[in-house]
Amino acid sequence: MSEGEGVVATAPVELYQHGLDRGWGNDGAPPGQGGERPQASPDGQATAEAAGKGVPMRWRAWGKRLALVAAALAALPLVLTLIYVFVPPVSTLMLADLVTGQGYRRDWVALDDIAPDMARAVIMGEDGRFCSHDGVDWDSLGDVLSRAGKDGPSRGASTIPMQTVKNVFLWNSRSYVRKALEIPLALYTDLVWSKRRTMEIYLNIAELGPNLYGVEAAARAYFNKPASRLTRHEAALIAAALPNPALRNPRKPSRVQKLYAHVIEMRVAQSGPYVKCLDR
Repeated sequence: MSEGEGVVATAPVELYQHGLDRGWGNDGAPPGQGGERPQASPDGQATAEAAGKGVPMRWRAWGKRLALVAAALAALPLVLTLIYVFVPPVSTLMLADLVTGQGYRRDWVALDDIAPDMARAVIMGEDGRFCSHDGVDWDSLGDVLSRAGKDGPSRGASTIPMQTVKNVFLWNSRSYVRKALEIPLALYTDLVWSKRRTMEIYLNIAELGPNLYGVEAAARAYFNKPASRLTRHEAALIAAALPNPALRNPRKPSRVQKLYAHVIEMRVAQSGPYVKCLDR
């Protein structure tokens, strides 16, 4: 065999081996050409695994976003509570009135510019242990929950701090969910706000008629005078309207409302030990 024939004979062998090294088929053709094709994973396993990796990643991304939103919503009342030590808050009902285009009337006044009997009437009508509890009246709450039906408590046992956080941060409908949120918020605000500050906020955001909030606006609307000049009887009539301000009018009280106001008025006359936390 001549020298030229040896070179010609070995060339196909070297090319064939080179093709195998690069993953070509046994027939010497590149992948996807010729008779031998790459082996697909059984039942499309590789494709399923690739697609499966993308779905959990998307869910994890959305989960993180939702967790951040939930954390922000949970932190908002905690931050606002600190701000409201100095800044007058608005209630969720006021915001709803604005959103629906109704507007509202509220004239913020300092506690010192409200007749003392107004705060006393609210305590004696709504929360007799206001000065002694930590934001929650545990005895009253336990009694109410023990008597509650399947639809939730029929009455609230809400303290003034609980009513205040409900007005500022939560919603009005009665439910175990709202009560479960009220309790820690009331405990927290009772730590951050003084009793006087809690009372000041409550008297300025409590609903006292359609689109009417706070005792200053109520005093002017119902008795044509500022809250600083309210008599004990007028203060008792306003306090008696608090459980149902949409239906109870202090200027035109029903018979039941008059009786309740009379009870509050008598309690105010003997309220000394119960309202000492409002003294400077």
